[in-house]
Amino acid sequence: MAKKITLPLTRELSRTLHAGDQVLVSGIIYTSRDAGHKRMCETLEKGEPLPFDPTDATIYYVGPTPAKPGQVIGSAGPTTSGRMDAYAPMLMSVGARGMIGKGARLPEVIEAVKTYEGTYFGAIGGAGALLAKSIKSSELIAYEDLGAEALRRLQVVDMPLVVIIDSKGNNLYQQGREAYLKSVTADSGK
Repeated sequence: MAKKITLPLTRELSRTLHAGDQVLVSGIIYTSRDAGHKRMCETLEKGEPLPFDPTDATIYYVGPTPAKPGQVIGSAGPTTSGRMDAYAPMLMSVGARGMIGKGARLPEVIEAVKTYEGTYFGAIGGAGALLAKSIKSSELIAYEDLGAEALRRLQVVDMPLVVIIDSKGNNLYQQGREAYLKSVTADSGK
């Protein structure tokens, strides 16, 4: 059974989540991919404020397709999170706590998740049309010149996600691999 959570992702909320939890997320999330993350980090390096308050924010690694008539947004599937690994620790250091994407993360990102008590959520790759149904509003807030990679504020309701890395650094990908290897070893001993 999926656990319903409402953002913002405070430290207290993040601590209640565990690697492997299925969740239905509601609230405000922000979108950004590589180019947007690079620009945000350059802004921070200049000592300038971001175009949104990153405190307890969750960032979805997505470049949505244009909305068709009558839709809020087009397909909104996750992009590979590793593309943001160089930027994620800096954004977490200024308050961002949640990340949504797909794929493994570097040790530096896992360490930042632990340090800042964040959460890395996994979204199902290839399910962009399904995920878009959870998005109730979309507002462009910065970097319009980046097209699909522009910074957007989304209102989501019951977005289906899985906790991949929790605030203690527990990693579902690692746990799953270990469980698989254990089962293979047990089976080969029969």
